Amino acid sequence: MSSGPYLVTERLILRPTSAEDFEGWAAFHGDAETMRFLGGTQSRAESWRSLCAMAGAWTIRGYAMFSLIRRDTGEWIGRIGPWYPDGWPAHEVGWGVRREFAGQGYALEAAKASMDYAFDVLGWDAVIHIIDPDNSPSIALAERLGSVNQGPTQMPPPFDTFRVNAYGQSKAEWAARRSARI
Repeated sequence: MSSGPYLVTERLILRPTSAEDFEGWAAFHGDAETMRFLGGTQSRAESWRSLCAMAGAWTIRGYAMFSLIRRDTGEWIGRIGPWYPDGWPAHEVGWGVRREFAGQGYALEAAKASMDYAFDVLGWDAVIHIIDPDNSPSIALAERLGSVNQGPTQMPPPFDTFRVNAYGQSKAEWAARRSARI
């Protein structure tokens, strides 16, 4: 079991990554279509190390992407949330959902909770989403959140050769949208 913040939405629990997530994590990272824009597939051994890196970020930074757990089944369906490893261009709220759960609104539901967490709890002043220009579903999600294309950015090695744009918005812009939704 993981320790740390738990966010609960209508259909999801967002919580820190833990060992019990490994089978879903490995399936996610082993799926070529899912990982097309997320750095490429990973073997089970590589998936284990990336899961441990995410869990370790919770200890070192005090935050990292949340595991997305379906409330009705307890199934691990993806990862989403605050991400800012060393050398990253800016504070990011990133996302990835297992292919069989894509297009069902889970990413939007979790992204809203993650944005609130980044601004309200972590105190971030702005958030970006790093997106490949060919990843139209992620671009659509960023735009639904109110983020705008801020232009090309560069990630640190080993991802420095990837062509990506930063979509983003400020805390004030997010707060204005949230007030309009209420």
